[in-house]
Amino acid sequence: MASRKTGIVCAVRGCRNNWYKRKIYLEQECFNHRTRTRAECGCDAPFDLYPPPKNEESLRLWLKALNLKKPPKRPYVCSFHFVNTRPTEDHPIPEKWLGYEVPIKTPRRRVRRLADTDDSHCVEEADQAVPQSESPTHNDADTQWEVQALMDHTYILGQKKNHVWRQRNTIMTLSLSAFFDHVKYLKQFYKANFKMHVMDQILMTMMKLKLNLLQGDLAERFAVSQGLVSRILSYWIDTMEEHMRIYISWLPRETIRSTMPQCIIDCTETTLQKPHNLDSRGESYSHYYSSNTIKYLVAIAPCGLIMFISPAYGGRCSVKFITQESGFLEYLRPGDEVMADRGFTIRDLLFERKVNLVLPAFTHKGGQLSDEDVTATRRISNVRIHVERVIRRLKVFKIISQTVPINLEHKMDKILRICAALVNMQGEIIHEDAD
Repeated sequence: MASRKTGIVCAVRGCRNNWYKRKIYLEQECFNHRTRTRAECGCDAPFDLYPPPKNEESLRLWLKALNLKKPPKRPYVCSFHFVNTRPTEDHPIPEKWLGYEVPIKTPRRRVRRLADTDDSHCVEEADQAVPQSESPTHNDADTQWEVQALMDHTYILGQKKNHVWRQRNTIMTLSLSAFFDHVKYLKQFYKANFKMHVMDQILMTMMKLKLNLLQGDLAERFAVSQGLVSRILSYWIDTMEEHMRIYISWLPRETIRSTMPQCIIDCTETTLQKPHNLDSRGESYSHYYSSNTIKYLVAIAPCGLIMFISPAYGGRCSVKFITQESGFLEYLRPGDEVMADRGFTIRDLLFERKVNLVLPAFTHKGGQLSDEDVTATRRISNVRIHVERVIRRLKVFKIISQTVPINLEHKMDKILRICAALVNMQGEIIHEDAD
């Protein structure tokens, strides 16, 4: 199959590899050897194109694998579609990424009765037929290819591509470069002696925070024992909290003077596994959620930066109690403004410190808001939405959004601070959500 523009083209459905693209690649400068072109330094081409076999039986299997309604006269196939990147004696025809789905045949069960020598009884044997596939899938480690090469195959795009990006956003908390910087920063504080690479230990801890995987799952993924996983997670949660709290800082008043209020606060809850102790069960019971929960206070700057996150309290604790006991009031100075929801009955606490509480206006006995109150309430709502976005980003960490097990309750204060620090490391919440 030839064309004046592209030359020989791969005949596989959806594949865009052609001889012209290969030629252009070899004519470009090689960045590894710094010679004039890749052809001069002897670097391999990204792919090769192989002609169909001359043997009639092999040609028939070749065309059958391509599964084309109107195959070209010379159906060349590029190296991406061969198991060994080229036709071999064991795999002479293309078998990978052929651009179509092969229906899986359901295995048939055959029962055969074999007579014993004395004809006294019969023995039943069941054989399962092995399903045959015209396009088998190979997941060998040595057959991984560059992303750009895969993107040239249109049949992996569309829904599958979007699914891959959704999974990436679900798993990734930091960019790859930020993760390496994070590892480099934490590595200097490593004092344990676990038989595992430090980067793998930090990655395991991040996976626990983000995906809340079971310890057995993590042990299987990293090929270690569950006991080692437990010790690593406990060690790094303590270490991360100690050295990442610097990312949660209270901005000076001069920095945000033009964007008063000083901070925006809100409380949120996470369900907790029902404690066995009756006193603990009563202290953590939330009437609002009708279940056992932990409750914590979050304070952000108008720019979306988390400046304060409280320890975890039982769901029975009131917002006023958490505000008073968490140490949040110690950061406030006379003349500051604190924006909160109408459920925060803390005006008396702030009045003692000469701090103004900004609440959205509400009506009494079916009355209507004045124009000034409507304008002020709209302004408050536009600013308060940022704290809701921050809490939503916090709860991307499934260790916070999912039910907290009892054996992890004593670590939740540190886990909350680690997750808040990671949220601050991700960038500005306002610009991202505005996009």
